[in-house]
Amino acid sequence: MAGKKTDKMEDKKQMTWKEAFFASPGPASLKKAGVLSLKGLCMGSADVIPGVSGGTIALITGIYQNLLVALKSLDATMVKKLLNLDFKGALAHAHVRFLLLLFAGIGIAIITLARLMNFLLHHYPVFTWSLFFGLIAASILVVSRQVANWTPRTGISLVAGTVVAASIVNLMPLETPDAHWFIFLCGIIAICAMILPGISGAFILLILGKYEFITATLKNPFLPQHLIIIFVFCLGCLIGLLSFARLLNYLLQNFHHLTLAFLTGLMVGSMPKIWPWKEILQTKIIRGKPHVLWGPNIMPQTLDSEVYLALGLAIIGFIAVLIIERLARGKDSA
Repeated sequence: MAGKKTDKMEDKKQMTWKEAFFASPGPASLKKAGVLSLKGLCMGSADVIPGVSGGTIALITGIYQNLLVALKSLDATMVKKLLNLDFKGALAHAHVRFLLLLFAGIGIAIITLARLMNFLLHHYPVFTWSLFFGLIAASILVVSRQVANWTPRTGISLVAGTVVAASIVNLMPLETPDAHWFIFLCGIIAICAMILPGISGAFILLILGKYEFITATLKNPFLPQHLIIIFVFCLGCLIGLLSFARLLNYLLQNFHHLTLAFLTGLMVGSMPKIWPWKEILQTKIIRGKPHVLWGPNIMPQTLDSEVYLALGLAIIGFIAVLIIERLARGKDSA
């Protein structure tokens, strides 16, 4: 009898949908919610550029580990609650508020800024890459400072990350099928790269021969055939995100300094890819537009106004990251 009474009391005290939503971990105020969405917007903007990683933005804005923990919350406990039709309990358990706000920003950036980023990379490549070169250079400094104790082991981890990133960014794009199974596989691989600092998910798609294919669907996302492609790709992203985020979270919790050193190495190894000045040796026409497939890095031939502007943008990117990092540290200590 006592057990039945307890069950009835629990039913009466059952959470409302609003209570379940706000029980989910996430920003405590509208201002913090807006800041989180803005960080997502920055991550999404980076993810559409072949050579820049959204994971790098997450690191320098101080939400990288929070992101991994939030993704880890989509676990067996949540699935069990869903299977038991305890939808409100599942909502309260998972970090839904955090993920919704962050991925809303990422999604808006990917959909709205894909054309702008393509325009800037095609018409102002030196200026665009210069800005991001400064951003990544400062990010290396910021992340490396989080490794409190540099030892031979962390040094080896740094070198390993550098070698891995350098090997990946020097791969050549491939001709690949447009079948749904391959789009699903591309989603799994690309999302893993997107949350790794230094390795661009967009560049991985370029290597797999699907960057233009996917971005073309995003330009007109509501066409029926495009909706199917986007759904299949996003499903692959979801599978890859949930599995890979758990691995990264485990490594950061158990091998924190080694993992951060490796992530720093990934950014170091990606730097040659982001170098603004390149000699174009080979191009390919994709959907009527020329795309550079391979071009070695070169120094600018003359010190003209374009070079000075590019250097200025690199410095602006560098300083912007340091300011963001200092603001994040100030909030943490407050």
